[in-house]
Amino acid sequence: MHVSATTQAPVQTAADTIVIGAFPAEGVAHDLPGEPLGALLESGEAAGEAGRIAVTHAEGRRFVLVGLGPREEFDGERARIAAGRAVARALEIRARSLCWEVPHKVGDEVLAGLVEGTLLRGYRFDRFKPSGDSGARLEELILSAHHDISQVVGRAATIATAQNRVRDLANRPANDLTPSALAEYALGLAEERPGLEVTVLDEPEIRARGMGALAAVARGSAEPAQLIRIDYAGGGDEAPRVALVGKAVTFDTGGLWLKPKMDMHEMKFDMAGGAAVIESMATLADLGASGRVMGIVGATENMISGRATRPGDIVTALDGTTIEVNNTDAEGRLVLADCITYAKREGAERIVDIATLTGGVVVALGSVHAGLMSNDEELASRVEEAAARTGELVWRLPLHERYAEMVKGTYAQITNLPLPRVALALTAAELLHHFAGETPWAHLDIAGTAYDARTAYIADKGATGFGLRLLVDLVRSLAA
Repeated sequence: MHVSATTQAPVQTAADTIVIGAFPAEGVAHDLPGEPLGALLESGEAAGEAGRIAVTHAEGRRFVLVGLGPREEFDGERARIAAGRAVARALEIRARSLCWEVPHKVGDEVLAGLVEGTLLRGYRFDRFKPSGDSGARLEELILSAHHDISQVVGRAATIATAQNRVRDLANRPANDLTPSALAEYALGLAEERPGLEVTVLDEPEIRARGMGALAAVARGSAEPAQLIRIDYAGGGDEAPRVALVGKAVTFDTGGLWLKPKMDMHEMKFDMAGGAAVIESMATLADLGASGRVMGIVGATENMISGRATRPGDIVTALDGTTIEVNNTDAEGRLVLADCITYAKREGAERIVDIATLTGGVVVALGSVHAGLMSNDEELASRVEEAAARTGELVWRLPLHERYAEMVKGTYAQITNLPLPRVALALTAAELLHHFAGETPWAHLDIAGTAYDARTAYIADKGATGFGLRLLVDLVRSLAA
């Protein structure tokens, strides 16, 4: 979708559909000859309350009047929701080019929200469908304001477009997006962006370096594992070096601890965290952001074969920790364990990992919040602030020595299947905490928010791209 900003009045643009927002008791800033918009409000067909939408025609255009709710409550997230609802209606009436009249006296977060909500709601995954088989589609978005807003609009378009690329990656089937294909994709992003440097360790190198936890997950697959490292240096040499660590299990059968067959087709989404990290690194480069950032993505399949890791096997992680693999379906924490250690050894001073890690976090938080667990108050607060700004919500869950005690193994130092099977999201986090140690670290469990978490602006079944906006905002705030 082509996105632009203009100081022209909406009716002076070439848009076939114009969207105007209304706050309660404020009416519309500019009406048309014959006052068709005001008439919609007076009749009650349209209203300023959030979610109300009405359509009228005038001067050869379609006008969509969207209720925005109370002005004092209208923020970036409500702007995304309003934009999503407007796009849904615009698609019903076969709009191709949409112009938002930016409400008066709103901040940059609202401008960004209107752009993001529009691009995210307009998303379609049609990689495997014939051309023209995906229904109505918006081709253009214009934002009309009295002053130059092109910089804010351009930045928001870059971020939303990247989030849609995360969705593309996660929606691709596992036979199309293998670990090697994901590594090639990351290399391609770097070729287009001089600010990025990508290094890929193949499975023999992973094993040679002693990454026994990651290698254990990969044992059952014919597809070789890949460790994808992306470096971005945006200046600010005094800023702490941040590592973004992502789990990218491109397909997860559960290994010999086989998943229920009714849900297994969804396990292509188990690489959503890794996709968010890869595209966050690309977005930071596209924005020319400040900061020193390292993206580390462990990419593998978790499959079944005569070589697959067995329940009860003991493996040795990169830092020398021995792990009882008593549940081969608790593989994500094994992948992240070696990635976190690798990031620490490569100089990371702050670490944020993101993963579709546990069903326990879905039970606790559903699809509204991601779980946040951290060993550092300042970093946790920064993550929560970024979540609030971007609308990618998190809820902090506790770490505690008693949860850490549950992770201790019987025959090895730790186990990936604590018994009894309670506090599943927290014990998984405590296993990761073991590897993070004293390094400031935050863990984002996005199992409930990464796919099939629908909102007004994420309407399609499938991947949501959750985490992209949050991670980009967080890194930029840490470098400020």
